[in-house]
Amino acid sequence: MRKSTVILVTLCVSVFVVGTSEYLIAGLLSQVADDLDVSVSAAGQTVTAYGLGVVIGGPLVTLLTARRPRKGLALSLMLVFAAGSAISALAPTYEILLLGRIVSSLSHAAFFALSLVVASRVVPPDRVGKATAAVVSGLTVATLLGVPLGALLGERTHWRTPFVVLTALSLVGTAMLALWLPRQEGESAGARAEIRVMAQRTVLLAIATTAVGFAGVATVFTYVAPLLTDITGFAAFVVSILLLAYGAGSFLGNIIAGRLTDRAPAATLRGVFAALAILLACTPFAITWKPTAVLAILLLGLLATATIAPLQGLILRHAAEAPTLAVSVNVGAFQLATALGSVVGGVIVAADGLRWTGLAGAVLSGLGLLISCYALPLRAQHRANEPGAADTEETAPLSAAPSPASPA
Repeated sequence: MRKSTVILVTLCVSVFVVGTSEYLIAGLLSQVADDLDVSVSAAGQTVTAYGLGVVIGGPLVTLLTARRPRKGLALSLMLVFAAGSAISALAPTYEILLLGRIVSSLSHAAFFALSLVVASRVVPPDRVGKATAAVVSGLTVATLLGVPLGALLGERTHWRTPFVVLTALSLVGTAMLALWLPRQEGESAGARAEIRVMAQRTVLLAIATTAVGFAGVATVFTYVAPLLTDITGFAAFVVSILLLAYGAGSFLGNIIAGRLTDRAPAATLRGVFAALAILLACTPFAITWKPTAVLAILLLGLLATATIAPLQGLILRHAAEAPTLAVSVNVGAFQLATALGSVVGGVIVAADGLRWTGLAGAVLSGLGLLISCYALPLRAQHRANEPGAADTEETAPLSAAPSPASPA
């Protein structure tokens, strides 16, 4: 097996472990509430605390560790995650559980960003999109399998058991990283360079595209279960099967988008958001008939994660000098998008408009499409396709990152 493939598998496995932690506890809230003598609502704040840790802590950790060698930093972040999982597993009180969740969250965005940057530097220039998709697939598999299996394990044993397993898996991931991850130096210019690069117009627009455009998905998906039961008329167990199909579609969409991103990053980004806006606009009408409702859910899964590879690729392309902070902030932007979409959808549902959440989602994804056009204008793509076109900031390939570092 090629060494770059082994490295990508190692990063994917590690991202899977970290990604599983984010929503694992959401399926165990009743058990947590009973065991720690708090309300279910209070138990749910452990999810909120984790999200805030990702949004706020990720960029701070990235800035503070900008000069650290990449391999040592990856190992440190995985050990921090393991410590947080262990604290959660052993937490005698609700406050200690919150502390454990926050500790784990501090490594989430920084590790994911670091993984994407490392992945982009261990493959040839024409495979950066595929490498990005390979790392992101760790998150999609976590959503598809890790979270449901973890919740099932907690229900059959104890809510602490999945956190014990996560702690063990994170240590296994650390060992894999120590064995296979190549040595790469930290950003030579440090935190100032990271901030300067992130402040570039194109990078900020890409992050804004994430925060606004992906919120369209969250507007619908947050309330997809009641949508399918109350509007479409599916039984609860059928909804569970459809959500599994959604996850499978997400995995496939991510892989396809990664391949397309290597060929035409701008066209892929605009095409995905355009298709997403059209699909969401059609959803209120599709869900009134079961066959079209099934098709809408499958397509939503396919398109939802197809946004990640081109967005991260756009940032890696334009923040090549010091990309880690920009990628970390973009990871937080996905969290903000989820929060924004949930709020918008919640307002619509509270107004007895459950069926129409797709229209609001279409507006948000349409705005994401508009912002993405400013982030990478059509004329830039046309210049890039012209024979003999010189590489500039607008036309350079996705893989404008530094060349791969020597393996450990």
